[in-house]
Amino acid sequence: MAPPDPSTASSSGKAPASRSARSFAALRNPGYRKFFICSAVAMTADNIEHVISYWVMFQKFHSPTLGGIAVLTHWVPFLLLSVWAGGLADRYPCRRIIQIAQALFMFASLAWGVLFLSGHLAYWHVIALLTIHGMAGMLWTPAGQVILHEMVTPEELQSAVRLNATARTLGILMGPAVGGGLMLAFGPSWAILVNAVLFIPAITWCSLTRFGRGSHGPAPRPTRSGLGDITATVRTVIHDRRIISMLLLGGATSFFVSNAFQAQMPQFAHDLGADRADYSYTLLLSSNAVGAIIASIVLETRGLLRVTPNTAVTLVLLWCCAIIAFAASTSFAFSVCMMFVAGFLMLAYSSMAQTIVQMHAPAASRGRVIGLFNTAVNGLRSFSGITVGLFGSLVGVHWSLGLSALVLLLVTLALRATLRQNAQPSGS
Repeated sequence: MAPPDPSTASSSGKAPASRSARSFAALRNPGYRKFFICSAVAMTADNIEHVISYWVMFQKFHSPTLGGIAVLTHWVPFLLLSVWAGGLADRYPCRRIIQIAQALFMFASLAWGVLFLSGHLAYWHVIALLTIHGMAGMLWTPAGQVILHEMVTPEELQSAVRLNATARTLGILMGPAVGGGLMLAFGPSWAILVNAVLFIPAITWCSLTRFGRGSHGPAPRPTRSGLGDITATVRTVIHDRRIISMLLLGGATSFFVSNAFQAQMPQFAHDLGADRADYSYTLLLSSNAVGAIIASIVLETRGLLRVTPNTAVTLVLLWCCAIIAFAASTSFAFSVCMMFVAGFLMLAYSSMAQTIVQMHAPAASRGRVIGLFNTAVNGLRSFSGITVGLFGSLVGVHWSLGLSALVLLLVTLALRATLRQNAQPSGS
């Protein structure tokens, strides 16, 4: 087992406790609780926009290729600029960065609504708005993680990191369920306009909070975009096997599968032969979200899973099996069950990986390391638009999703074998 890393200390210089003394410890902190609520609402709104826009794109264009392009254009900003955005979080007030990001999200939702109502939605509109949406997420993610270290005590930090990651993953999985419900209630055009209002709480919180008003760490170097900053950040963590393994695991998961199947979910709902494709679409996404909710409760209250790289790898292996089973399924009921299992496992894995990286990142370059992790887990999702979406236009989305998950399963098995081999000499 690697020796304790001094970089796990909080801003106060004290090492956090290995486990929170109480369940949901960070939520007992009033400052963090307000941030958590606003972040959860905003992340849900972020993903409500996805589900509505994907549904309208499918109805208008009926193009798996466009679904793949949608994933590609949305995640390219994360791939190219996440480390740069992390550098901004190290140097500038995080609350202002978060506020700018929320304003961009709101603009995108309003623009979608106007285009839906006017009936003038075109291919280039889709690409432009998803790129804006991706820029907003790219700015928000590291700032929203770095600011945690101002809000909570060292003893609450691990809980805060885990809950922050859980809130983000819950938003990814809850957003589609809520978005589907809004579409059924109001129709897609008005639903996405209603969605724009959900970004206001986070914007307001940023204006009122005392947190995130200054820079973090000892005089960080100027930010650079591009490969140079990524390489320099990798050097700062290259000897930490925990962080490197999570970067590799997160990158592989995002590259091959990620959540690209959400953009293709209308096609899966149609192919499963339910009487109402819109209801079955909503139910599939909802079951994914319910699985995530159950996972978040189990992780925070029971502590059944050890927060280790090996545990995270095992969760991804099980997630691959669930995705393969979903892709091969011809039964709607079984598909709903597999989406539930996949939601549970994805939240458990992603929150654990984020916790490992953030707890062990060096304080002086925490934003950049978080940005590097976001490059892996968010930026590489661009390529899942190719492996699942564009490849799906050639062989069908069932085959493309199943084969992509199978390749990920084999890559993850190789990573697991490497982790075990490296752990043997140290006796861990």
